[in-house]
Amino acid sequence: MELLSSESQVLAGILFLALVTVESGGLYLMRLVRGKDQVTPFQMSFARAGHAHAGVLLVLALVCQPYVDATGLDGVLGWLARSGVAVAALLMPGGFFFSSMGKGRTQPNGFIVMVFLGAALLAVSLTSLGLGLLL
Repeated sequence: MELLSSESQVLAGILFLALVTVESGGLYLMRLVRGKDQVTPFQMSFARAGHAHAGVLLVLALVCQPYVDATGLDGVLGWLARSGVAVAALLMPGGFFFSSMGKGRTQPNGFIVMVFLGAALLAVSLTSLGLGLLL
């Protein structure tokens, strides 16, 4: 019996490697917390939010893989269930990081839209997976 489909195995490998980038992001966050880089309180909170969302969503994307295999979903719904959470793990943290870039920034710039797009994709992906498991 196969533990994971080849699609899930490849995506899981990519996701595990991506978690290493979250680890390196943690080193940057440590620099901020220790005062090595000057940032505003807004930038600090967005750095924390971006880092947390990246780690949690990558792990959630890993957790989803065997469940997607159990559904038999294919096509767009299969892609959403298998890959949507992983893409949201790029969009949402990216939105936090890119929207807070710039010396002395105290408000998000237009890149904040990435957070909302990622959240929408996350909701649609998890709904697809949930319905695939129930139906």
